[in-house]
Amino acid sequence: MTRIALFQANTGIDPAANADRLVAAIDEAGRGGALMLFTPEMSGMLDRNRKRAAEHVSPEGESAVLAAVVDAARAPGIWVALGSLAVLREDGESRWANRSLLVSPDGSVAARYDKIHMFDVDIDDGASGESWRESNGFAPGDRVVTADTPIGRLGLAVCYDMRFPALWAALGDARCDAIACPAAFTRPTGAAHWHVLLRARAIEASAYVIAAAQVGEHEDGRKTYGHSLVVDPWGEVVLDMGGEAPGVGFAEIDAGRIERVRAQLPSLANRRAITK
Repeated sequence: MTRIALFQANTGIDPAANADRLVAAIDEAGRGGALMLFTPEMSGMLDRNRKRAAEHVSPEGESAVLAAVVDAARAPGIWVALGSLAVLREDGESRWANRSLLVSPDGSVAARYDKIHMFDVDIDDGASGESWRESNGFAPGDRVVTADTPIGRLGLAVCYDMRFPALWAALGDARCDAIACPAAFTRPTGAAHWHVLLRARAIEASAYVIAAAQVGEHEDGRKTYGHSLVVDPWGEVVLDMGGEAPGVGFAEIDAGRIERVRAQLPSLANRRAITK
């Protein structure tokens, strides 16, 4: 068994305040015996106002939030799957990257993943009438990313990526033992699809799915669903942090559980290529 922690956050518009909350979560995770901490999408700043947010967006190497996380992780010797940050892209593209960063205890970035699928939707649920155009501000990534960690091979995805089976099939083909899917899920879509999609993805990949989430009413006016989850390879929910409050939760990752599920139901081994 390997103990992990999830930080369910209510991230605001001030990166310095958010960094302080991340540092506190790292300390709590370390004191609780976790070898890894998982944080939500946009852990450094959650702000729909692009002009205001732009004042705090920098290249990855100049991110004060990332620097604070790196320094904090060294003390307890903990890995941090930093759900994502908004960073300037290295190629000069005017749109930012929604980047997930895996920080090792030695302070290095062991892996980075730019969210591939952009959340461009109009939600007509008769109540919220929410409209989102993530692609206006963020450029999509184009690479599947995995890394070796204390819980085995970890695959990286972010939020809306959970709706696209091809990405998860690729992570399954990579024989990921766990897949991180940090999120800032809306309440209407969360209530309808959050649990069922994450359970399905865990079953398809025969892997743990670890989904740290944003929760509550945020400074920029949005409302997020919460319910940070850990789902095992059989699709059973082993941690659900609810939809009310931020905090740190703990779960155990059982490598033997992965092996037993894959032996009992070898769907990865039985998968065949489909010719159109």
